[in-house]
Amino acid sequence: MSLDLNDFASKVRVTDGAWGTELHAHGLPAGECPELWNSENPEAVEDVARSYVAAGSEIILTNTFGGNKFVLAPHGAGEHAGVLCEAGAQISRRAAGETVKVFGSIGPTGKIVMMGEVPEEELAEAFAAAAGGLKRGQVDAIVLESFSELAEVRLAIRAVRKVTDLPIVASMTFASGPDKTNTVMGDSPADLARLAEEEGAGAVGANCGVGPDNYVKVARLLREATELPIWIKPNAGIPKIVKGRTAFPMGPEDFAGFVSPLVEAGANFIGGCCGTTPAHIRAVREAVRQQ
Repeated sequence: MSLDLNDFASKVRVTDGAWGTELHAHGLPAGECPELWNSENPEAVEDVARSYVAAGSEIILTNTFGGNKFVLAPHGAGEHAGVLCEAGAQISRRAAGETVKVFGSIGPTGKIVMMGEVPEEELAEAFAAAAGGLKRGQVDAIVLESFSELAEVRLAIRAVRKVTDLPIVASMTFASGPDKTNTVMGDSPADLARLAEEEGAGAVGANCGVGPDNYVKVARLLREATELPIWIKPNAGIPKIVKGRTAFPMGPEDFAGFVSPLVEAGANFIGGCCGTTPAHIRAVREAVRQQ
């Protein structure tokens, strides 16, 4: 039976944190393709997934954010997107056990739809291939995350729908405009909410960005625009370069301090994006428990 996101979100659910941060901690070199580790180093990928389960995540994602041919092509793996996505889903599925849900991660292609640099049919095929692999790997839902262009979200939802009826979460990055509540392409939370309802997405949300304080505003704007469940995964603040390395300013307790405001603003799913770790998710889990 397909997961009903409305029923599942009747209580606040804790998702996971960043994957890139943790994979680098496990030895993934800077600039190397994380998705290749689904076949080359699955044990490390599974360690990351299990660390989030142990931290209290009720939903974990998959190491498939860049699992489309446009992102994989520079690494010589463009034609292996479906296989790598299936492997990533299977890894998270093993780590999740019987109670934790697995949502398959699909990120943008890196192409701007409105520029027409790649035919839309080709972009749709890339999304369909990723979704097909995730479906074969037995995910419970699909998350379209970190999108910046509404046209690409629409295209992705329709492509996913052609290969599976799994629930879809449509999530964009809102960090631009005078109050940091638009995407870089100028789309608003209300624009995303409207599109998600039109295209039959099961939930709508925001991830990445400039930090959880800003996403309290975004969550409120989403809630004003829709009754769909709201998915929020902020970064641990704005990163800085410290001794040649990227560092995020917010520790677990500071980050979890925004759980209550996010819940009040309407968030149903709360986790973290760049810079967040299992320690951040453990703190979020505790904060949600106290709601």
